[in-house]
Amino acid sequence: MAIFRLSQLLVQTKKLSKHVHFILRRPATTTPTGAILPEPEKKPFGLLSIVMAVIPGLLIGAAISKNIANFLEENELFVPSDDDDDDD
Repeated sequence: MAIFRLSQLLVQTKKLSKHVHFILRRPATTTPTGAILPEPEKKPFGLLSIVMAVIPGLLIGAAISKNIANFLEENELFVPSDDDDDDD
């Protein structure tokens, strides 16, 4: 997916460079003559893509932490004591 987006960006840059001369070292909002560049294309499914990236990350992180907690408890490296529950 990233390669596809990079190729699209490269094609768009080649199209712009034929008509507009600007410095590629930094983002530009105007051409050297002072004309304003067109508005960038909006990415479809913006919020959906964020959700699709965050949810798997949370699920994978929860599974890893659960497995590590089970490992620590089985090997008696960390065992919660019952004394911590008492209110003195």
